[in-house]
Amino acid sequence: MSEFPFDDEHAPLYSLGQVAEMLQVQHAFLRRLDQHDVISPSRSSGGQRRYSRHDIMIVQHVTRMTEEGMTLIAIRRILELERELADVRRQLDETRSRLNGERR
Repeated sequence: MSEFPFDDEHAPLYSLGQVAEMLQVQHAFLRRLDQHDVISPSRSSGGQRRYSRHDIMIVQHVTRMTEEGMTLIAIRRILELERELADVRRQLDETRSRLNGERR
């Protein structure tokens, strides 16, 4: 059975207007996130921003941080550190799995 685009959390399916309405944020806020490289949504062939479900979850996270008074520069750094931490955890899990496999 083939996967539909809406099954893929990274499929760019939602317009800027749809995301703004879903999250109750201003269009300008979403544009500013893109301008500051906090989130970089995909672009349609016509150049329109297209967001995935994954992007939308990140925008929600960013919205909470801005409500706590964080700047976009700080938020961008936090997101970078969160990605790095996730990578390190994944590598640690892989190493543990390999070591456990060698012990058997």
